[in-house]
Amino acid sequence: MVRARADGLRASEPVPAARIADGVKIYGRGEAAVLALDHVSAAFAQGALTAVMGPSGSGKSTLLHCLAGLDRLTAGQVLIGETDLGSLDDKSMTLLRRERIGFVFQAYNLVPTLTAQENIVLPLTLAGRKPDAAWVGRLVASLRLEERLGHRPSELSGGQQQRVAVARALVTRPDLVFADEPTGNLDSRSATDLLAQIRRAVDAFDQTVVMVTHDPRAASYADRVLFLGDGRVVEDLDAPSPDEILEALRRLER
Repeated sequence: MVRARADGLRASEPVPAARIADGVKIYGRGEAAVLALDHVSAAFAQGALTAVMGPSGSGKSTLLHCLAGLDRLTAGQVLIGETDLGSLDDKSMTLLRRERIGFVFQAYNLVPTLTAQENIVLPLTLAGRKPDAAWVGRLVASLRLEERLGHRPSELSGGQQQRVAVARALVTRPDLVFADEPTGNLDSRSATDLLAQIRRAVDAFDQTVVMVTHDPRAASYADRVLFLGDGRVVEDLDAPSPDEILEALRRLER
């Protein structure tokens, strides 16, 4: 017999990398209150790339921030694996983000005085951990950064800086990587290159990535695309083509 678990999953089902259950997020109070997430529920499978799309103000960045523990829900539940983020104090939340989550943002957020090599291993340095040279070497090779490790961010192109940011996000072998508009500051060629690298991280390293994007071409690299509108999940597509993504966005606009 298949048993039900306390978190609503069946005992025979794999635990998602992340899950939000009936998530509500309200900013402000009274007449100024803004409902950013309106009872959102979604699970994010391990070893998959999920894109989150929707118009401005749809709640996609709020969803990512709540999943990543950068913001807390007003009501509902977020779990990373089997860890309920609502049960964590600020110190425990900081530790979870440092040890189990990687981040890639539109702004590269590299330390300008550090070399690419030093930026990549910075999360380990801050945690007082020694880098695994073999793992760092694999990341550097897969992201084609071997010739740039001694360069500072000002000496790198935008695409190279973002690849350094991806390596930094992966260096701790996190359970999850959250990417917020990672191609937003890149030209078309650099964006395509970066998306191929993210896709490779999922396929070769069994990484789990949740990516917010407004770009249908970027979303087409995903295994699944989740569409938000007015703080709600309005559509959920498996491996859609760019044309299917565009049509879903048109339905949202209507």
